[in-house]
Amino acid sequence: MLSTHTRCALLGAATATLALLGAGLPAATGATADGDGPDLSRFYRQKITWSACRGEEMPKDLQCAKVKVPLDYAKPGDGTLDVALARYRGTGKSRGSVLLNFGGPGGAGISELAGGGKDFMGLTNGYDVVTFDPRGVGRSSPVSCGEGADEASDTADATADVSDPQATLKALQKAAAACAKHSGPVLAHIGTVDAARDMDVMRRALGDKKLNYLGFSYGTRLGAVYAAQFPKKVGRMVLDGVDTLTEPLTEQGLVGAEGQQTALEDFLTWCTKDVACPFGQDPRTARQQVVQLVDSLDEDPVPTDFGQQFSGQDLVGSIGQALYSEQLWPTLEQALSSLVQDGDTRGLLQLSGGALLPGTRRSAAAPREGDGGLVDAQDVPVDNLPAALVAINCADDPDRPTAGRVTEDLDTLRAEYEQASPVFGQYRLTEVLMCYGRPKGTDFIREKVRDLDTAKMLLVGTRGDPATPYRWTVETARRLGSSAVVLDNKGEGHTGYASSKCVHRKVDDFLLYGSLPPSGSSCVSDD
Repeated sequence: MLSTHTRCALLGAATATLALLGAGLPAATGATADGDGPDLSRFYRQKITWSACRGEEMPKDLQCAKVKVPLDYAKPGDGTLDVALARYRGTGKSRGSVLLNFGGPGGAGISELAGGGKDFMGLTNGYDVVTFDPRGVGRSSPVSCGEGADEASDTADATADVSDPQATLKALQKAAAACAKHSGPVLAHIGTVDAARDMDVMRRALGDKKLNYLGFSYGTRLGAVYAAQFPKKVGRMVLDGVDTLTEPLTEQGLVGAEGQQTALEDFLTWCTKDVACPFGQDPRTARQQVVQLVDSLDEDPVPTDFGQQFSGQDLVGSIGQALYSEQLWPTLEQALSSLVQDGDTRGLLQLSGGALLPGTRRSAAAPREGDGGLVDAQDVPVDNLPAALVAINCADDPDRPTAGRVTEDLDTLRAEYEQASPVFGQYRLTEVLMCYGRPKGTDFIREKVRDLDTAKMLLVGTRGDPATPYRWTVETARRLGSSAVVLDNKGEGHTGYASSKCVHRKVDDFLLYGSLPPSGSSCVSDD
């Protein structure tokens, strides 16, 4: 998988549509070992034992560990999970740890830090830089939907066929059953509310009185939920690429489709200036050719080197992955050229994180007392990221499309999404519909994450962000209240820390020295 924290993870649509909702359980605000409710003291008393990370591509100076958390915080005696951690040791005067989340949802922190740790070495002047694989993700009891090729194809096809809504409902139910079959008990306890509670156990196990935190994209939602649950435990917190806390998934899907369409058009304008661009030198006809290519591959997928089929929706997922950062545009151009000229899908599979690759895909084992479901890197299901993405999004959203809405309004919904983006519309609509028939998600985020009485938090919004529009930063800051300080990054791309030297400096200054920029201050483009 490409290692970058400048975009949230949206892998191939065919695979991403297979995730089952985990019912997000609203937490008792602030419940800890010292609070009301079930006794969690054994989790808060644990100590972390660090050792070298296992794996061929793991840096020698990266250390790994685990913490044990309850499977169900309401019933902590009913089973546990092991959450996987990794860290780079601090080199300067230590003020404890800073915890990182790279987004997703469904993104594994350990692999991201292993591949992109150089961007955070400045923080080791004052912190141990720590990340983790959230529950249900990566090495921490990963959810999976199995091989899923037939279910994925059926679901994508049924979503596209507005003439037979009943087929859509059946395909959605079939996909949900596949996920239930291949995932362990963590599936019923996945979601941001529980992941935020896990972070407080980590904080205590790391020896920190307060949580210092840097979250990107979805990681901003996770940070905000933590702040609502544990307001007195918030240390220096930065939210970069701020997620919405209020918009339902249907609206988020439309925003995402529109943002990715704009990013695609920007890419094609850049690409057509190059004689090697596979779509020629006219941006307008290039846009038409992309739509035609997606449609043709959905109609007649091409085989990969691994015996599986590469469809138009797989192409959409690969393109979407690369559009989060302009640094990936040359790689995307080359990968598209290989597909158009030679039918070679390898470059696009690499951009999509290899979601179609077989070999290591396995179902998540049920967590047991003693091993907690912690797995080695080679045992992480290949479809884990897209499976977790949809599962967590559904767990965080209390709205559900009813059977009536799907059958009566499918054609209207599809028209709205295709108007937002002729390329990404079906992809994003299929993701949203995957919540159909699942238990209602938590309403904690919409109802409780507001008017926070915490230490000041730095929110970074990027004007040209294709995934989390700048208005979400403003809306979330207003919702969080006086604790939120906004930094306006007048640049492009998803999140600002990796793409803007100004943002990078201001974030580090706040985390390391407590130097907070005035709310409403800005960073201009480095160009």
